[in-house]
Amino acid sequence: MQFDDATLAQNRASSPVDSTWLSANAGSGKTKVLTDRVARLLLRGVEPQRILCLTYTKAAASEMQNRLFGLLGKWAMLPEGELRAALGRIDEEPGVNLADARRLFARAIEAPGGLKIQTIHSFCAALLRRFPLEAGLSPAFTEMDDRSAHALRADVLDALAEGAGRAALDGLAAVFTGAELDDLLREICSNPRSFDGEVPQEALCAALGLPSGYESESLLAEVFLGSEFALIDQIIPHLAAGLKTDVKNAETLRQIAQGAPDLRALEALEGMFLTGSGAKEPFTAKIGSFPTKATQKALGALIDPLNQLMARVESARPRRLGLVAYRRAVALHRFARAFLPAYTQAKAARAWLDFDDLIARAGQLLTDPSVAQWVLFKLDGGVDHILVDEAQDTSPGQWHVVEQLAQEFTAGIGARDASRTLFVVGDKKQSIYSFQGADLAVFDQMQAQFRERLAHVDLRLNEALLAHSFRSSDAVLRTVDATFRPPRDTGLGGAPEHIAFNASQPGRVDLWPVVERPEAPDKPDWFDPVDVLPEEHHHRRLARKIAAELRAMIDARVALPHKDGARPITEGDVLILVRRRNALFHEIIAACKAEGLEIAGADRLRLGGEMAVRDLTAFLAFLATPEDDLSLAACLRAPLFGWSEDALFRLAQGRGRAHLWARLRELGDATTLDVLNDMRRQTDFLRPYDLIERMLTRHEGRRRLIDRLGSEAEDGIDAFLAQALAYERLETPSLTGFLAWLDHGDVQIKRELDAAGGRLRVMTVHGAKGLEAPVVILPDTADHTPA
Repeated sequence: MQFDDATLAQNRASSPVDSTWLSANAGSGKTKVLTDRVARLLLRGVEPQRILCLTYTKAAASEMQNRLFGLLGKWAMLPEGELRAALGRIDEEPGVNLADARRLFARAIEAPGGLKIQTIHSFCAALLRRFPLEAGLSPAFTEMDDRSAHALRADVLDALAEGAGRAALDGLAAVFTGAELDDLLREICSNPRSFDGEVPQEALCAALGLPSGYESESLLAEVFLGSEFALIDQIIPHLAAGLKTDVKNAETLRQIAQGAPDLRALEALEGMFLTGSGAKEPFTAKIGSFPTKATQKALGALIDPLNQLMARVESARPRRLGLVAYRRAVALHRFARAFLPAYTQAKAARAWLDFDDLIARAGQLLTDPSVAQWVLFKLDGGVDHILVDEAQDTSPGQWHVVEQLAQEFTAGIGARDASRTLFVVGDKKQSIYSFQGADLAVFDQMQAQFRERLAHVDLRLNEALLAHSFRSSDAVLRTVDATFRPPRDTGLGGAPEHIAFNASQPGRVDLWPVVERPEAPDKPDWFDPVDVLPEEHHHRRLARKIAAELRAMIDARVALPHKDGARPITEGDVLILVRRRNALFHEIIAACKAEGLEIAGADRLRLGGEMAVRDLTAFLAFLATPEDDLSLAACLRAPLFGWSEDALFRLAQGRGRAHLWARLRELGDATTLDVLNDMRRQTDFLRPYDLIERMLTRHEGRRRLIDRLGSEAEDGIDAFLAQALAYERLETPSLTGFLAWLDHGDVQIKRELDAAGGRLRVMTVHGAKGLEAPVVILPDTADHTPA
């Protein structure tokens, strides 16, 4: 057979006799290479249970397993000629036994324990269940889910606040930035080794550029020499007589002078005396530009000591920031030293392990001198070939597990005939999980380590690259390569190299002008919604620009190259990629719907965050418990009934201890009462789904919600109805049961996007830090230039 360069590279990488470290560009056929390698190992007679494939996500494991079974199942049914051709395409020897190839599907299905294609967390969990006593665990241990972990962290925090850890918690609260506390607790739990031992005060000072034992008194003595506040008192009258900016600064200085010289006063002086972060030379003293020129002349001899004070403030800023960071680090370390043992003890009492525990305990098991060799011997009877997928996102703890599993591989040929091999595939450009511990430095270290170890036993680590992309056009790939030319290739191990497999495929990249963030808008009125973006917000302007451009292209029937000839572009030819599901994501969907574009909507919905769902949930809560005043008030104010704030106040004010529903029956309008009475009469007889549908259809709730919230509210409404149907399949239908089911967790709806239905799609992609603009993938056309 004649092979092109891309296929040759894939076949060499999937060779079952070599240990390979493979760098694979996006769209280069990495999953195909993994699948082919496993299939070729099976063709060589390797037992399925002796192959271990470690992937990063469950979705990747499922995809690889489906592809492998699909390939083996196809081989089982192919005629002889087609089967030989299929084997030849993956570079298998012509003399392979076709009967053996046809039996591979059955062998893989019937393998004891099945094919080991799993995430590393699943593998570690299985390993610990096989050797729980050796790992020091209860054989009945369970794996924690995110909700259980969140609740347990909260319980431990409450116990600390009421016990001996109160001082450590107070110390943390004094320097806490006000972010989500559970995020901090989760980070602490994910990095327990960082808090081993006593507080490393000397190392912290050295890392932050502070002298040993440096305190705030030393810093303040460098800036405030004793006469500064008298100088400020002399300067204030001159500033107060100056321009508007001077008057504002005079008031700030007056407030500073009322207190004692401390770090807070020093920080306030920095804000006045130093340039901002966006300046050409940020955080430098405003000597010559503060105050205004007219006021500088009025200051006369006072200008020199003022300039000297500004220079001292500039010089002290790095040490002030270092001191703040030092205090936060010390407080964090002391809190973690109190929190982590309590959290570990709480997990042990419940026999719970989180994902980090699975990795850590498995690593300890494989390195424990008393049992490691025996465990490895038992595993040695079950694993001869290890394949690691998405290796760029493997954390140091996970690499430790892989390293221990593969340590016998460097001993050469084992007791069995087949050589042991290691296959690692990754792409440093696609490393996006640093927040979960992924470290590219460790990726490079492990590559060098395996190369050296194999060389010691006269074996070679085949280091290869899959540079061809089957996914993108040459224009897109050349743009990517140009973007990361030196010196912008730092961290990638060199400038990337991409080759378009379909070199003649049309492609084009247009760069639009950046939609600038507007200046800080005027403070909104107190009654304005806090979650609605202003019309001139940069997200909303960009979304409208994209939607208008697509509308214009479709209306102009822009020609799209096609294998059967050109055809007009449709919504289904467009895919919009954004970095995250933030405000921009939803603004694009809303703008496209406003332009009348057929769009699939959000691919993932958080039901609790959808306004229409919250309104409907409040309505159902009132039906279940009419005495629930808050839920009744919420649904009255919602578009379902459209009451004003004033009307609700007049109803609720002065009712004493009476419930809002009793007051409504006395003073409410007939229209509202007709709807509520009708729905209450049906509450005990209709299922939750039927109740929701009755309110939406018979009483025009859907129309009211969409009129107020926009057409994008339909996504949440439809998802809510789908959840009501799903609940009825799981439980005995009841309104209170449905509400309790919704409250049990944060329900998320994930749905497949309808690409074949001719609808435009918006999906999230991970991009470089700071990339907030979406990528709109459009077909290449000669007669169209984007705005």
